[in-house]
Amino acid sequence: MKKYDVTALGELLIDFTENGMSGQGNPIYEANPGGAPCNVLAMLTKLGRKTAFIGKVGHDIFGNRLKEILAETGIDISNLVMDEEARTTLAFVETFPDGDRDFSFYRNPGADMMLREEEVHEELLQDSTIFHFGTLSMTHEQVRCATKKAVETAKASGAVVSFDPNLREPLWKSLEDAKEQVAYGLSKCDFLKISDNEIQWFTGEEDFDAGIRKLKEQYDIPLIVLSMGKDGSRAYYKDLRVEAAPFLQEHTIETTGAGDTFGACCLHHILKYGLDGLDEDKLREMLTFANAAASIITTRKGALRVMPDVSEIQELIEKA
Repeated sequence: MKKYDVTALGELLIDFTENGMSGQGNPIYEANPGGAPCNVLAMLTKLGRKTAFIGKVGHDIFGNRLKEILAETGIDISNLVMDEEARTTLAFVETFPDGDRDFSFYRNPGADMMLREEEVHEELLQDSTIFHFGTLSMTHEQVRCATKKAVETAKASGAVVSFDPNLREPLWKSLEDAKEQVAYGLSKCDFLKISDNEIQWFTGEEDFDAGIRKLKEQYDIPLIVLSMGKDGSRAYYKDLRVEAAPFLQEHTIETTGAGDTFGACCLHHILKYGLDGLDEDKLREMLTFANAAASIITTRKGALRVMPDVSEIQELIEKA
């Protein structure tokens, strides 16, 4: 048994989310802890899993606060590096009436971009059952090298490699550069969580099944899960294609963290069952649980500190 169930590398930042209007008619923003990899770890920790984070924040008021919150959440922060020069990355989140979002990033540079290869603790990765990463740690050369070192170290130690592209177009010099780095992730992962718009963008196929077929022809990925928002989710495993309905909420506020919550719950089931012996029932159980958890998070502002617990998720499933 390894010490950590899941270790993730990537961005840890502040999501400034709209939360009402001032008396002068100006929007009020709430400083929520965020960053997709840490959202994933927060949900896994809520599910009783042992997690660790690799990344960098600024030695500033936001970075210090984020360090405190991760420790409070129960995520191991022994490989959280504090940068003395670069500031913690900030993201301002605009929420649309349907709960979807747009992001404005303040990251030129942000501390998360400054993580170096030599700052990655190899022993942490060697003691992890699953290693998870995305592409925000692939946008610039220095942190890209650190990410690739982590991926190779994890694979060499026999870890399951989990990848979520989590495309944020404004952070890339070009979408061709983004495609190149997504292709790297696809070539290395054992588990892929990808969204409906990302599969269409990467493969050029409007039909999701056609897009997944194209991926499977080119990459050897044992398990692929597709999140489709209000249309639910699908899992593709060997010759199986399993679909689960969404849990639609009357009180959806925003979708921040929904995909991360969904992906974390899938990792929880991979830890439970492994990647080798999955069948239709186990895949449907995984998707249903993940859909329910993601649905709950859409009713809350922020994500990292408000992840649902098992009883809430089960209650929603039972009521459906």
